[in-house]
Amino acid sequence: MVMTTHEEKMRTVRFRVAATPHIVVNSDICRASCSIHACVYVCPANLFVPLDDGGILFNYEQCFECGTCYIACNQEGAIRWSYPDGGYGVTFRES
Repeated sequence: MVMTTHEEKMRTVRFRVAATPHIVVNSDICRASCSIHACVYVCPANLFVPLDDGGILFNYEQCFECGTCYIACNQEGAIRWSYPDGGYGVTFRES
């Protein structure tokens, strides 16, 4: 059995970044009413970073578009999620 590292797997993923983000995080909602920050723990790409002030920093550029953050978030309106425009986003390929 051949073991593949995370870095090796990530080399098989390509991202074409759109100018407009397909995920927008409203840090004001996170600061005001979220103590769980489930998005930080469930994102398989580790794109959510909690800030000292209770907000969330998010980078959409290497998003897998799985929607897990949107589903796990328990604060209505904190995450706005949609698919990227056609031709943009993530592409998975064989190694």
